[in-house]
Amino acid sequence: MTVDPAPISGRQPRAVRTALAVLEEVVAAGPGVTAKEISAALRLPPATTYRVLNLLVGEEYLVRLPDLRGFALGRRAARLSPVAVPRLPTAARTVVDHLRGRVRWGVHLAIFDGARLQVLDPDPDHPPSDADLLARLPQASALGRLLLAEQPDWRALVRDLRPVTDRTVTDPDALDAVLAAVRRDGLATQTGQLRPDRGCLAVPVRSPADGALVAGLALSGPATRVADPDPELVTLLREHATTLGPLLG
Repeated sequence: MTVDPAPISGRQPRAVRTALAVLEEVVAAGPGVTAKEISAALRLPPATTYRVLNLLVGEEYLVRLPDLRGFALGRRAARLSPVAVPRLPTAARTVVDHLRGRVRWGVHLAIFDGARLQVLDPDPDHPPSDADLLARLPQASALGRLLLAEQPDWRALVRDLRPVTDRTVTDPDALDAVLAAVRRDGLATQTGQLRPDRGCLAVPVRSPADGALVAGLALSGPATRVADPDPELVTLLREHATTLGPLLG
């Protein structure tokens, strides 16, 4: 005997749409997005937002982060769209390792998947800042600024101009000027904006076929040295980025 499913009531389609909108907002904003931010972005009443979030957490579509300050996708949401983890070609890894052997800085390689930043080869001896933080606040990192400088409007990717340190750029006009300098110089820097004592400089890795930005190669070190980088060091970084272009593009 087949039992027909219960008919959908008048309110249920709206509830489903709200839950899907909340999931989409978590994907768009990235790990760590708060209930308050979701409520503001979707113009939902806070009570509705918390009710939907609690439901999605209970069903394992979302998880609360350990610090209880935000949310991320859960186990069941990840099953909806399996994502293949990119593999770094051996030849490209050799180039990155060669640069690591030439400098006393941390060397990191990130790829840009559409509008997302993913650190594909972090330096094991000089771990970069938290990957979720880099993805969520691209304006605060040198690698993220490479990505933002390529966009017609960086505001489409930046949802949060919160400070990480007292040196983090939080003014939109100031960020406009920073990104204009990145486009002009082909070099992005940040000093003390993710960690007070550390800084980073990054150059784009471009496809030789069409010049598209495919990755970023970065050096991390003391903030005081990043503030006034050695020109020979920048040249070395650019040379390795040029070598990586055909391998990644």
